[in-house]
Amino acid sequence: MKLLFDNTENAFSLKSDAELERAYFLFKLIANEPLVRIGTAVTNFALKAHLPVEGLIRATVFDHFCGGTSEADCLSVIDKMHQKGVSSVLDYSVEGAEEELVYDECFERVGALLEFVKAKKSIPFAVFKPTGYGRISLYEKVSQNQPLNDSESHEWNRVKRRFTATCKKANELGVMLLIDAEESWIQPAVDDLTEQMMALYNRDRTLVFNTFQMYRWDRLEYMKNALQRAHKKGYYVGVKLVRGAYMEKENERAKSMGYPSPICESKVATDANYNAGIDFCMEHLERLDFFAGTHNEASTHYVLQKMKTMNLPNNDPRIWFGQLYGMSDHISYNLSTKGYQVAKYLPFGPVKDVMPYLIRRAEENTSVAGQTNRELELIRTERKRRKIN
Repeated sequence: MKLLFDNTENAFSLKSDAELERAYFLFKLIANEPLVRIGTAVTNFALKAHLPVEGLIRATVFDHFCGGTSEADCLSVIDKMHQKGVSSVLDYSVEGAEEELVYDECFERVGALLEFVKAKKSIPFAVFKPTGYGRISLYEKVSQNQPLNDSESHEWNRVKRRFTATCKKANELGVMLLIDAEESWIQPAVDDLTEQMMALYNRDRTLVFNTFQMYRWDRLEYMKNALQRAHKKGYYVGVKLVRGAYMEKENERAKSMGYPSPICESKVATDANYNAGIDFCMEHLERLDFFAGTHNEASTHYVLQKMKTMNLPNNDPRIWFGQLYGMSDHISYNLSTKGYQVAKYLPFGPVKDVMPYLIRRAEENTSVAGQTNRELELIRTERKRRKIN
């Protein structure tokens, strides 16, 4: 099975020689933590100073990790990937200020996105980030069951209306909807809202998916309880399983505030917790649909082995695999050649506004040395193969 992910000809079939060289340059850069810090600082300064650097950013890091500046701009990438059996999850990756106007704009943008993808087989999912719909401090207060004043109550009602209207529209259009995870101290409010949406719109099929960050040691227990509640109330559960995106922030906050970290004590423990999540999902497919969001080859193999043991077809409609655009093409495209259901998260938005996402992507890759080294190893292999052939 390991040979499946070693096929670089499949993995990089959509990349021209120039695009492959760009990927090699970018991952070499990301592998150097001091350079990432310097590059981040220089890029932020240049953008704030309105220096003419957007063209350079667009031609390098943006075009590698993003699909385009708008939905229409992404279409050529979407179509190329779909020809190789890989679907897209369009992700509007703009992070705005904490203002009601910005939240309304994000809500309207997600609604327009649902309309855009409704008739496209190549885009089976839409996605939104809960903090795009409301203030972090408000989510935190609700998560801690603190009383809200009148103004905050009205504000929270607006958050709930945005959630409900988005899920209602997704249901009407038949578009599956992934709701992203947030930091542990605001996740309870997100969980409660997402479960309410599942109870409303997952009655006959799985449409709304919650995201479970399995670097948190408590999430498996929550997932089990969530499924029990779904059984009692008669709806389906959508599970998007990821490792997590806020580890350093979570550990620093726990240390500074003097409470136990919600993060597993080691990578080994995180991997074990993720695989336990896989076990749970695969054992309850009668009431649960499963999106394995992972760049980890071992965890992907684990799902494949479970499917084989259970005699499930490669294209079982309840099981999806997902990776980020610009990363782990050796997993995405080699899975698609065998008929598995694969979707790439495809970020888009104006270059300047998407920079916070791109910077976080570079920093996360820097902190996961094994991931970056694996990308470089595969790119080197493909460069060598192309020179030989």
